[in-house]
Amino acid sequence: MNDTSLTDNIMTPRERRATWGLGAVFSLRMLGMFMVLPVLTTYGMALQGASESLIGLAIGIYGLMQALFQVPFGLLSDRVGRKPLIVIGLLMFVLGSVIAALSTTIWGIILGRALQGAGAISAAVMALLSDLTREQNRTKAMAFIGISFGVTFAIAMVIGPIVAHAWGLQSLFWCMAPLASLGIVINLTLIPNAASHALNRESAIVRGSIRQVLGNSRLVKLNIGIMCLHILLMSSFVALPRVLEQAGLPAESHWEVYLYTMLISFVCVLPLIIYAEVKRQIKRVFVGCIVVLLAAEVVLWMAGSQLWPIVAGIQLFFSGV
Repeated sequence: MNDTSLTDNIMTPRERRATWGLGAVFSLRMLGMFMVLPVLTTYGMALQGASESLIGLAIGIYGLMQALFQVPFGLLSDRVGRKPLIVIGLLMFVLGSVIAALSTTIWGIILGRALQGAGAISAAVMALLSDLTREQNRTKAMAFIGISFGVTFAIAMVIGPIVAHAWGLQSLFWCMAPLASLGIVINLTLIPNAASHALNRESAIVRGSIRQVLGNSRLVKLNIGIMCLHILLMSSFVALPRVLEQAGLPAESHWEVYLYTMLISFVCVLPLIIYAEVKRQIKRVFVGCIVVLLAAEVVLWMAGSQLWPIVAGIQLFFSGV
């Protein structure tokens, strides 16, 4: 490999700004969203009109709105531009956060969560990343976004219960508004402007290809698997907080369980990721994770109200996820 090839594989300052900036925008938005997951069932039951089914709707409606608006927002970003579309999506997230923060009923929380999800900027963020990075560095940039997603999830699982116990459920939504506003500032000031839109099939929405994607049997299987994983994840956060309380662990201590299980999961999963990439055994590791998730659900099912078996099940669950 000559010196020119080595230089081409090094990110330019502009590419690093784009990667760090978009990673920050994505993480700030997801941090606020994830903080609610482990506490909405516990603290949301005090809301007027709340029931377990409506709490489940409040948790799941975010993802439903994301699914409905992701493709339209991605296509719209081709017309109005990536950065303006990201600002619009973040403003919708801020509005939804304020509505939820001011609400004393479960229906206000559901409306706020729906607006948060409707600001579906993920496709626009990845498209802008494609516009601002060269092909040889795009995988690294996308990997950074993925890592920031995982780290944000772990941090939110710990911070959410602490903040909710100290200042109440509404305080979490008040935290989301400035976090998303900071994302707007970063988007407008730190992220470079793209001279043109890059047509990248890996991270952008390509007109005329939707039918082809929906007709690909391998992608259909993968998409169904991801949908089942998300259903499992969201339904778990409806049930787990109540189960932990019934086992004798107060709500203010739930963050300890999430902290330790997340740390152990990262340590356990890292060698598997390296093995999957180096040995090209991604499918084998993927199937192994499904087996671990199945084992986690069996352990949680048989745990009853015993705390330590429940913790063991949560540990297996996060290791598989």
